[in-house]
Amino acid sequence: MTIIVTGGAGFIGSALVRRLNAQGQRVVTIDKLTYAGNPDNLAGLKNPELHRFEQVDICDRAAIKRIYAEVKPRAVYHLAAESHVDRSIDSPAPFIDTNVTGTLVLLEAAVDHYRNLDGTAKTQFRHLQVSTDEVYGELGATGLFDEDSPYRPNSPYAASKAAADHLTRAFGRTYGLPVLVTNCGNNYGPYQFPEKLIPLTILNALEGKSLPVYGKGEQVRDWIHVEDHVGALQLVVEKGRPGETYLIGARGEQRNIDLVHRLCAILDELVPKKDGSKYAEQITFVTDRPGHDARYAIDPAKVERELDWKPAYDLAEGLKATVQWYLDNAAWCRRATQTYDRRRIGLG
Repeated sequence: MTIIVTGGAGFIGSALVRRLNAQGQRVVTIDKLTYAGNPDNLAGLKNPELHRFEQVDICDRAAIKRIYAEVKPRAVYHLAAESHVDRSIDSPAPFIDTNVTGTLVLLEAAVDHYRNLDGTAKTQFRHLQVSTDEVYGELGATGLFDEDSPYRPNSPYAASKAAADHLTRAFGRTYGLPVLVTNCGNNYGPYQFPEKLIPLTILNALEGKSLPVYGKGEQVRDWIHVEDHVGALQLVVEKGRPGETYLIGARGEQRNIDLVHRLCAILDELVPKKDGSKYAEQITFVTDRPGHDARYAIDPAKVERELDWKPAYDLAEGLKATVQWYLDNAAWCRRATQTYDRRRIGLG
């Protein structure tokens, strides 16, 4: 049977599609192709004959119903989302439309599909809601988020993802749908749209532009390589217990300012400036994001213990490999930035 991946032309979604496709699995990608959805992310699949692309908005009930009827999925990985906090501050409505209403449409389609299954197909079906650690709000200087942490979202983006998580759990309890929820920290790696901190820093540094750091850069995020994340997602779908939540993290806590300095140091090593100056000299501190959470950090003990998962990348090697990918893929970067002028947004 086929696997559906929503948001499969995005950063994390495309990494998942590439992984499943390389394993010889049949995948249908559903993606609206917003500014961050990029068909280039799916170029060069190892088994293109096993992949089908549907340019569809997940809010389109008729189209989603048609796809489910045609492909009869074994599992659904739901990653389609508006995901940039700054954009949610400037314009919350699209986040409610896609992240909440779109999730509802998918869940309704999943229930209809699940009710018509029988035997092994019904036993195997899973619907995975892929979410974020931002739903839990802000940690203090110590402690970690775990699966029992209360939801306290502090941005429109986080609130929309929290609503989607709650809807997913509700459909599991009310309709008996075999759902799973994952919450993950900050992802990094190849093919990430340049509005995010790591690719923005790399590309701005190479072009001699300022490297904007919000506030004093003291916010702490928990970083994980995208390949480690999607590997964990696959384990959750294949081995996780329906109805459960799994937090996915690689114990990669880092202050934003320290992360930017690490990226600059890698660039100093790989592409030193001809005049001998350092990329860190381009760092500029800018007005902080409204309501900016100070710290996120994940306890991944449950996914490690129950699913025998562990990350393959440590932060140092992952960051260096990521910088090298952007250096080696200048054409992708040029095409990706055609729809993004890198101006500051999200000031409220």
